[in-house]
Amino acid sequence: MDAEVSTRIRASFLLAGPLLARFGQADMPPPGGDVIGRRRLDPHLDAFRALGAKVDYDRSYRLSAPPGGLRPCDFFMDEPSVMATENALMAAALTSGATVIHNAASEPHVQDLSRLLLAMGARIEGIGSNVLIVHGRDQLGGADYRIGPDYIEIGSFVALAAVTGGELRIKDAVPDDLRMTKLAFERLGCRMGFDGNDVVVPPSQALRIRDDEGDAISKIEDGPWPAFPADLTSIALALATQAEGMVLIFEKMFENRLFFVDKLVSMGARVLLCDPHRAVVSGPSRLHGERMESPDIRAGMAMLIAALCAEGRSEIGNIRQIDRGYERIDERLRELGANIRRVATEPAPV
Repeated sequence: MDAEVSTRIRASFLLAGPLLARFGQADMPPPGGDVIGRRRLDPHLDAFRALGAKVDYDRSYRLSAPPGGLRPCDFFMDEPSVMATENALMAAALTSGATVIHNAASEPHVQDLSRLLLAMGARIEGIGSNVLIVHGRDQLGGADYRIGPDYIEIGSFVALAAVTGGELRIKDAVPDDLRMTKLAFERLGCRMGFDGNDVVVPPSQALRIRDDEGDAISKIEDGPWPAFPADLTSIALALATQAEGMVLIFEKMFENRLFFVDKLVSMGARVLLCDPHRAVVSGPSRLHGERMESPDIRAGMAMLIAALCAEGRSEIGNIRQIDRGYERIDERLRELGANIRRVATEPAPV
């Protein structure tokens, strides 16, 4: 793998499993990705070791299968990592025999990959659960498969519509994938409904945080699927700045994800960062435009949501981060009525 290209995106490491299974070895540079805290590769490497591979590290990872290739196994992942589960699935699908993966991730995109591998000839039991049994083959075939909608992007657009008072219909969603998002957003006063497979956000919502019983401060916390997605905590925080009341945002998975809140504070948001994992938001806040830099995909989208409901003009730099998770975001927002344009990397004159 090319080291410079690999540093641009964490998903580059997803080629490790297929390369190892097909060719018996893979040389993988450390992957890039969002700077949201330490992101361990150990679950990937432990899965490869369980399948019989040898792992050597000297500025890059050299993975080698034993003579005769990888062998099926029964192993327990020390954390339900999405990418590690996907790497293990792809390697096991090309390993003859039955491999059992315990404590597997079960997010919709993991289920998507499992169904693609099914269509290619592997047999996988337990799709959508935390125990996957992969009956691999020594060769897979081609397949046609339609990738499911991105539930993180859908949640982001729902929040965007709610804070700007807009009406929005998102077509061809998977309502079951949005159950926890709906519960959490409704706690922040955001109503979203379903018309068949379409998500409908009604206009002019009066956002009000619903306190817990006994008038206790409400809490939004993330966790492994099917809990509230970690990638939506930044979005929920931006939404909470426009809701009346107080809420605790508890991001458990990454120690740096909430460090972007100073950008929203500079815009006028009332947010108290208690520690790297917890922030208290008191709203609604009257936001004003600011010049900001996007540190990661979800923080960038949260800043964009705040900018679109703020008074005045905002400038967001390092937008390649947002582009990585939201294709043609400026074009699509213009189609929805946003006053947004992409400009040169130098700050525009005031």
